Amino acid sequence: MHPATAKDKKPEGRGLRKREAEKMAAEESSILVGQKSVMNYVLATVIQFNQGVKRVSLKARGRAISKAVDAAEIVRTRFLPGNVDIAAVKIGSEKVGEPGKERVVSTIEIVLERK
Repeated sequence: MHPATAKDKKPEGRGLRKREAEKMAAEESSILVGQKSVMNYVLATVIQFNQGVKRVSLKARGRAISKAVDAAEIVRTRFLPGNVDIAAVKIGSEKVGEPGKERVVSTIEIVLERK
C-alpha cells in the first residue's frame, strides 16, 4: 500500500457518528426560556424551524412559564400558522435552594412540532 493512501484513509466510525449526531440535532432542539423578552424566544423558535428542525421544546421554570406559553402561542398562531402544532406539554416541579431553605418551583416543557 502506498504511504499517502494509508494516511489519507479516514477511520470508518467517525464520519458515521458525526452524521448521526447532525441528523439528531436536525430533528429536535431545546430553548430555555428565562428573563429576555417573549419575542426573543419566538424568533429563536422560528429560526430553529427554518433551519430544518422538526421539533422544538420550550422549557421554563417559575415566572418564565407564562413567557414560554406566550412564545409557543405566538409561533403557532402568528409566525407559522398551520405549520406547527403543540405535540406535548409536560409539567412538573423541582426542589431548589439550600437544605433548610428549599422551595418548590414549577416547570413546563412545551414541545412544538412541524406538520
